[in-house]
Amino acid sequence: MPGTPGPEAGGGPAAPGFVLLEEQSLRDGLQNEARLLTVAEKLELVGLLAAAGIRRIQVGSFVDPRRMPQMAGTGELVAQVQADWPHLLCSALVLNARGLERALACGMHHLSLSVSVAESHSRRNVGRAAADALDDMVALVRGAVAAGVRVRAGVQCAFGCLQEGDVDEATVLAAVKRLAAAGAAEINLADTAGLATPFQVRRLVARVRAAVPEARLSLHLHDTGGQGLANLAAGYGAGVRLFDTAAGGLGGCPFVEGVAGNVATEEAVRFFEAIGVATGVDLAALAQVVRRYEALLGRTLVR
Repeated sequence: MPGTPGPEAGGGPAAPGFVLLEEQSLRDGLQNEARLLTVAEKLELVGLLAAAGIRRIQVGSFVDPRRMPQMAGTGELVAQVQADWPHLLCSALVLNARGLERALACGMHHLSLSVSVAESHSRRNVGRAAADALDDMVALVRGAVAAGVRVRAGVQCAFGCLQEGDVDEATVLAAVKRLAAAGAAEINLADTAGLATPFQVRRLVARVRAAVPEARLSLHLHDTGGQGLANLAAGYGAGVRLFDTAAGGLGGCPFVEGVAGNVATEEAVRFFEAIGVATGVDLAALAQVVRRYEALLGRTLVR
């Protein structure tokens, strides 16, 4: 497929001593923001991120813009990114059948399809019971794969829920197995509520890798309680080589109160550089991205 990124950006094993960061600032990072960025402003940020060495970006989500106006124009944005930066793996989030239909109409070759395993969060996020939402998502994964899309299947609240507390790891594993069996090439474990601990990350990663060894595993971590980097380090030690991060530490789920943003991309790059692991990201250029976000959003971000 023309413009499809190679294994280093998408699905194959990462090179030894190298980790891949998926930039989430344009999707997760903006979904709580009152300031609505234009498509032109988002394209400017994509250009800055690409210049900094980012190779995989989740640029938005195909959700109802009346419910989440921050994600309006995702289709237009995707089309322009795929035309102007064909070397980037351009991804987006899909939560329902209508979203998948819109994404396929844009000719996307990689999508993140995500479902919550926590009952209360699932009802707030998509208005469905967790079991029903999982059934729906398994069908969506099959449909996307049949359409030729490479799917990353996300499990939200994999490390716990603010309303319900701990989520049974058996529930997480059952969801992971169904999503992988449906054709998901990558499984993403999301600490949606920011409750994960390093011990928990190591244990769950090991269990998921054993359950679905054929799937690539990635982590989506929030920095609630200052645990983000510690959890990232734990995931790396457990063998994960693909992590979601967001420039400036932007982000947070609109349906989970008080959760901090994602692990800052610049902090992740500094951490990996300190232990001799390459990310391909230039910190000085990344600082320009953070400064641009600060100018657009009108506040100082994590540096």
